[in-house]
Amino acid sequence: MKRFSAIYTVIALLFVLFVPLMHVEAQAVAGSGSALTSFMDGFSGFLQESGFYNATWGNILMICVGLVLIYLAIQRGFEPLLLVPIGTGIIIGNIPIQLDGTAAIGIEQEGSVYYYLNQGVKLGIYPSLIFLGIGAMTDFSSLISNPRLMLLGAAAQFGIFGTFIGAYALGFPVKEAAAISIIGGADGPTAIFSASLLAPHLLGSIAIAAYSYMALVPVIQPPVMRLLTSKKERLIRMKPPRAVTKTEKILFPLIGLIMTTFIAPSALSLLGMLFFGNLLKESGVTNRLAETARTSMTDIVTILLGMCVGASTSAAKFLTIGSIKIFVLGAFSFAIATAGGVIVAKIINLFLKEENKINPLIGAAGVSAVPASARVAQNEGLREDKSNHLLMHAMAPNVSGVIGSAVAAGVMLSFLL
Repeated sequence: MKRFSAIYTVIALLFVLFVPLMHVEAQAVAGSGSALTSFMDGFSGFLQESGFYNATWGNILMICVGLVLIYLAIQRGFEPLLLVPIGTGIIIGNIPIQLDGTAAIGIEQEGSVYYYLNQGVKLGIYPSLIFLGIGAMTDFSSLISNPRLMLLGAAAQFGIFGTFIGAYALGFPVKEAAAISIIGGADGPTAIFSASLLAPHLLGSIAIAAYSYMALVPVIQPPVMRLLTSKKERLIRMKPPRAVTKTEKILFPLIGLIMTTFIAPSALSLLGMLFFGNLLKESGVTNRLAETARTSMTDIVTILLGMCVGASTSAAKFLTIGSIKIFVLGAFSFAIATAGGVIVAKIINLFLKEENKINPLIGAAGVSAVPASARVAQNEGLREDKSNHLLMHAMAPNVSGVIGSAVAAGVMLSFLL
């Protein structure tokens, strides 16, 4: 930790010292007129095109943000598969570039490799492929065995609609408010997909907020869960889920695909991929395809998605009042989503016999941060009783939250596009 802190300190000092010096040196060299040799002319041009000369304090701040995300991923273990690519992308997106019309380096310059990779974000390709991978690695057995837990996943979507109201109240136009609201589902790919269609100019801020709060689920959710539940409720033991047949596992993605996409056709590219991936997994005859979808392909797409999302957060676009509002709304939305799931679980318990009651802690898993929020419910349950394992029960609202956030996004898109 001390070594990382020393490295970051040295980098920060280099920026602080060299940026002003480069400006002064370049201006001095340029001002000496005819006394300059051709070498000095070239050196002057080199200085004026260097990153040190063109860097703004905004660029430096964003590069520091990228370094902090990488630090949190490596040293603290906060979603490293997401934060390392995103943090590196933020550094890439804030390298100051002075183009002369012939070079193509940055993510906004056509001809740059980053420009073409970023089309996968803008066109919604990467989020759809991520959903294919999620489907191929998800076991819906807990949801199939206890369908009523789907209500908890639906309840957590209050975070989406609460954020929409909050964003609109803060002055965002309707489409921007709708794009921002998907952060409340704790679903990064769906947030990116919606933002690319409704508010492309806010994509970077929305994506960073969504993934940052997904990484902070273990920090944000527990206080809300403890506040809304009593010790007695946290000690509730649930019946083991029943065994699910192979036929049920095969029928679920087919029925789920038809039902959800008929409700929200605008989310077809996400839900279609999700259930297709799950069918590859459960059919038993496409194991190679399922293995590729949930491993190699998902890893490659995660790398590209994270890097491109980070690279889209240039200081000029990201350091705005609007971005600050988005981050505040993100924290608000996660709290609302968590509370919604817990409260609905408590309401359902009012109508259930004692032996069938639901532990309200699993209601928090209704946000679609899979499987992070289910693990939070498990850890909170173990905190009260070392033998009370809630993970399998929590996976039901967790995976239904993935479906619910995609459906909610599809409904909004159908109204606004």
